[in-house]
Amino acid sequence: MHSKYLNISFYCYVLMKGDKRERIIRILLDMPDGSLTAYRIHHEAECSQPWALSYLKKLEKMGFIKRTKVINVFGLFEHWLRIRSPLEFAKYHLQKDPLIIIKNSNLSYALTTYQADNLIHKYLFPSRTDIYVLKDELNKWHNIFLSNGLVGEGNTRIIIADPHIIKNSMKQEGFFIVSKPQLICDLFMEGGVAVDAANLLVGKWYSEFI
Repeated sequence: MHSKYLNISFYCYVLMKGDKRERIIRILLDMPDGSLTAYRIHHEAECSQPWALSYLKKLEKMGFIKRTKVINVFGLFEHWLRIRSPLEFAKYHLQKDPLIIIKNSNLSYALTTYQADNLIHKYLFPSRTDIYVLKDELNKWHNIFLSNGLVGEGNTRIIIADPHIIKNSMKQEGFFIVSKPQLICDLFMEGGVAVDAANLLVGKWYSEFI
């Protein structure tokens, strides 16, 4: 993933601002069949109706959607990647299985990239654990990870999430993972073998819209 490194106290964190454009794209890709109304999209994205309508018209003019139906899946993902906000994350090396620590945390989270892909269709080896967390719970996560490992390059990354990413997560094998479109976007952004996984998931989930 492309990113900025974080710097709070000895380890600072900067909030990744939720982008209303990303919310709208995520909502469209989560229900690409055109059944959503523009009103519902603006309501779920928590942005003004005039702004949402304007952005939907822009996406339609660019050839990605027809009203609210996605007609160019790959084009819409490419557009999302171009306008996406930089990710803010912190790195840790955990001595125990990160999934066990995360599951026992009693905090909000959503797994993405390697672990999420492995839970969904087991294509990628889970070489690193990436999780989205809420800003308000960041210090709690930091303390939990410090009690189970060290700060720095390792097997786990925490990413400050737009709350909508956590809100729209789904459960798989007892773990919360990001929504389908968010996972694909994150895999494309990761690059390398993760791009192969992203393309497979597009074929699996969006075959009717390619």
